[in-house]
Amino acid sequence: MIASDQSSVKQIAGQYFKEGYNCSEAVLRAFRDQFHFDLSDEAMKLASGFGGGIGHAGCVCGALAASIMVLGMLEGRSHSSQDRDRIYHASEEFHRRFSEKFGGSCCRMLNPHPFETKDHLRNCLKLTGNTAELLNEYIQEKQLQRTK
Repeated sequence: MIASDQSSVKQIAGQYFKEGYNCSEAVLRAFRDQFHFDLSDEAMKLASGFGGGIGHAGCVCGALAASIMVLGMLEGRSHSSQDRDRIYHASEEFHRRFSEKFGGSCCRMLNPHPFETKDHLRNCLKLTGNTAELLNEYIQEKQLQRTK
């Protein structure tokens, strides 16, 4: 799957969610497709524990956490001597936009339904797709590119 615009990355993230990936895995996989990130399936496992607000703890939304991972792939650093201000700024700014759009960033607040119920899954599907769309808009607006 390759996403080329806002609606398709939203749809792809949603499709991954429908296939059984959690919100964090779905967003990261959609953007791996979008930007051809060199992330193996083994590396993709890093996103697994963020579903349900970090393992059903209800804390930070997994879709938001994956968005910060994507920003890290675009703006992050690969060596401690590199400046971290760009990724910190992008992460903080996207977190703020996410919170403004959805009314917060905690999973339990964003989705008050019991885990794995129809209402919960329906709400997570919507949040997953809308987060992917919001992130894609942010990346395009800021003209972010992969750092080497």
